[in-house]
Amino acid sequence: MEVVNTFMTWIFKNRIGQIKNFMENPIDTQEEILFELIDDAKRTDFGKKHHFSKIKDYKDFASKVPIHDYEEMKPYIEKTMKGSQNVIWNTEIEWFSKSSGTTSSRSKYIPVSQESLEECHFKGGKDMISLYVNNYPDSKLFSGKALTIGGSLAPNPISPNLSSKVGDISAVITQNLPIWVQMARTPSLDIALMEEWEAKIDRMAREVMHENVTSISGVPTWTIVLLQRVLELKNAKNILEVWPNLEVFFHGAVAFGPYRSLFKELIPSEKMHYMETYNASEGFFGIQDQKDSEELLLMLDYGIFYEFIPMDEWDESQPKVVPLCEVEVGKNYAILISTNAGLWRYKIGDTVKFTSTFPYRIKISGRTKHFINAFGEEVIVENAEKAIQMAADKTHASIINFTAAPVYFNDSKSKGAHEWIVEFKTLPNDPELFKTTLDKSLREINSDYDAKRYKDLALTEPKIHLVSEGLFESWMRSRGKLGGQNKVPRLSNTREYIDEILKLV
Repeated sequence: MEVVNTFMTWIFKNRIGQIKNFMENPIDTQEEILFELIDDAKRTDFGKKHHFSKIKDYKDFASKVPIHDYEEMKPYIEKTMKGSQNVIWNTEIEWFSKSSGTTSSRSKYIPVSQESLEECHFKGGKDMISLYVNNYPDSKLFSGKALTIGGSLAPNPISPNLSSKVGDISAVITQNLPIWVQMARTPSLDIALMEEWEAKIDRMAREVMHENVTSISGVPTWTIVLLQRVLELKNAKNILEVWPNLEVFFHGAVAFGPYRSLFKELIPSEKMHYMETYNASEGFFGIQDQKDSEELLLMLDYGIFYEFIPMDEWDESQPKVVPLCEVEVGKNYAILISTNAGLWRYKIGDTVKFTSTFPYRIKISGRTKHFINAFGEEVIVENAEKAIQMAADKTHASIINFTAAPVYFNDSKSKGAHEWIVEFKTLPNDPELFKTTLDKSLREINSDYDAKRYKDLALTEPKIHLVSEGLFESWMRSRGKLGGQNKVPRLSNTREYIDEILKLV
């Protein structure tokens, strides 16, 4: 295995030159991507409608192609799902990534072309490994198996008789991986793509606990559930007793901060590495490329053209949109993408802040629809995650999940507040200190929240429900949203979710 590990490490290290090229020439790279996309799609229904053949520069593109949310792209996508081709992209689309982004009952079906699989998602996976082995040249990653935790596939719900399939992006990727990658991963494909989540975790645990696992890729929430089941079956104290050669967890989908202490408890090793990725249904966007920083390198040569809407423009009917060359460090932006799967100036719903513009590095700051701004406090997910992590650290707590929503005014004499439900693996040693630290930290992080909390002017102290393990899982199960890409909404500007969950408390 040593020879195999050395050879594979050498292969993956070689991509670094191409990564450095787009880091050093970001604007030229993006311009090239834009005109490749326009040229490829100019004879599609969408390209003809928006006069792609007449587009000469970025200004033309921005003036001819409107901004789209999912509802505006939906007619094109549904036409493709019904079997029509050359609608939004010039090659056949047979895969669709099912995405909700939240626990909303409405599903989105994101087109996944062969180009987006190979030039974006697969390339992102290879670059993730390339950056990792360059940062850790003594890695033994290829001496064992890669444990991947993903979703499931289903027939096309609009046209079940067609060969096209829908599923979590992780399942679409897993199904299409080349044979040499399938041989290097675990569990077996039939188990990896099982639909029933609870049975799947058990089957996965029983298979993977006998493997030599050196890496894990997945969403932190469900990875923890699997690791706990493995420990239970093996009667082990920690996961290193099962997989002594485990060295890295590649994670994404949710912020890792609230889960870090749990993973250290499950995998008590200073040599264990954690590497964040930004991979969504719509594309693979970013990878943590530095050992000592959680910033994500924006991947610029994946067939995706990026634009950005400053969040202070978000609610405008004609918001200002800027290309990559005009972004500013520290400013909060919503992302627009045009892709090699036929999404055009598409609002993915995520917000980011640039930490650097040479090279372009970002931090995910939240969601355009996941925030609390009931009282002008403009609390985004990034604020909430930082504050709750500070509270957990101070009270030696381990958080599994949380959600928060506003408590609205009941009458003219009442005041607002934020209400939190926080699920713990380890409860805080001082619940009152947890609450005051969360409130104080949020005030320090967010000046608008602090202004509303000043002398309880508009907001009183938060209401917090401390709950033990299992509550959010029960709620997700009750909605038929257990597993896969489904996530508990961190923040909501309405009480839709929190009132449902409180019924279970």
